[in-house]
Amino acid sequence: MISFSALSSPLSGSGFPATEAPDATAWRALLTLAVVFVLLATTGWTAVKGHEATPGPRAAALMAWDKGTVAGRQLPDAEGASPRKVSGFFGSLTERQRERLADRYPLVVGNLNGAPAELRYRANHAALVDARDTERKRMHSSELTEEGRHMAGRRMHRFESMVAGDRQILAFDPTGYGRAAEVFGDLDRADRVSVIVPGVDTELLTFEKTERRHTAPVGMAKALQRKQHAAAPSVRTATVAWADYTAPRGLGVDAASVTLAQDGADRLVDFVRGGLPGGSQVSLFCHSYGSVTCGVAADELPSRVSDIAVSGSPGMRADSVAELHSKARVWAMRDGDDWIADVPHMEFGGLGHGADPLSPGFGARRLSADGASGHAGYFAPGTSSLANQAAVGTGQTYTIDCADGAENCAAGTD
Repeated sequence: MISFSALSSPLSGSGFPATEAPDATAWRALLTLAVVFVLLATTGWTAVKGHEATPGPRAAALMAWDKGTVAGRQLPDAEGASPRKVSGFFGSLTERQRERLADRYPLVVGNLNGAPAELRYRANHAALVDARDTERKRMHSSELTEEGRHMAGRRMHRFESMVAGDRQILAFDPTGYGRAAEVFGDLDRADRVSVIVPGVDTELLTFEKTERRHTAPVGMAKALQRKQHAAAPSVRTATVAWADYTAPRGLGVDAASVTLAQDGADRLVDFVRGGLPGGSQVSLFCHSYGSVTCGVAADELPSRVSDIAVSGSPGMRADSVAELHSKARVWAMRDGDDWIADVPHMEFGGLGHGADPLSPGFGARRLSADGASGHAGYFAPGTSSLANQAAVGTGQTYTIDCADGAENCAAGTD
């Protein structure tokens, strides 16, 4: 793992000034080339050659679904049908028919935008039980190395946790490092939905944590949902821990490039357009590399997205709020001890993520992160960062605490 802070300069941190002397511009170019060289030297050229999906249980489930029928009717294209068509299809079935499809094709129905949320919860519970049982067998397989059996045990315990109680798993795919999404609150009845988009090193094994639980997507979402309810009990809210995209692993080339963010942005747009029922207003809370994903998605997001709040952002692939081409309000926060401030805020040769969202010239509404600790502390209870995000999520922006030097940030300029 390599830290960008080792390559920082006096010009990095709070963002580069809007107007620079020629020597400053040259320094930025040289610095970026140094970043490229070191990253490629330490992670290898293969890291930028693409990410070919390894066939797994979901691929097999999709093949079976393509050949399946219900009551003599062909099933909709799981990867091509619009959420509206999928919704209409399930609406035309009896409850028993819907449940049979969920039980027969859990890895398809559980990830199908447009399918009823409750049906997706049912399907993903079944898929998790299957995945848990598979990993339990692999724990004792003589065909695996000791390390492989250990990893199977870790995955088994993760899946065991995810099937416990009445958890509402809205997406689940065990292929590779895996993807998942979980709902807290009543998604169908919510007036406002908050979606947490996490960053680097997000996968099934880090979807939730026992220690430092508020640094993982599940803990982030739980903390935000609780704070939203406490701050505005009359507002019906739901919060989604959305780890349903492939995030970079470590601070290598993937974290410095936009490739995974582009794929994640497509998935995020599809989810907001078709995976959220009803007409609820949506706020996105994008942490670290997740803010890159949100920035790339911004101009394709539907109008129901009213707010995009980024924390610990390396950049949003834009030089200003205007360049995001979104009608959503954009908020930004960063703790004073967050190492992300030392990342060079630039884009060059496909690496880097552009201007610092905290820089005055970017135009975001700057929020206080008082009480947060380091890069992963923005959702910790008792912090201004969590309180401010809850205010955004519930629409109670008059209670917001602005960052030092940012007056009346709720009024904003964007």
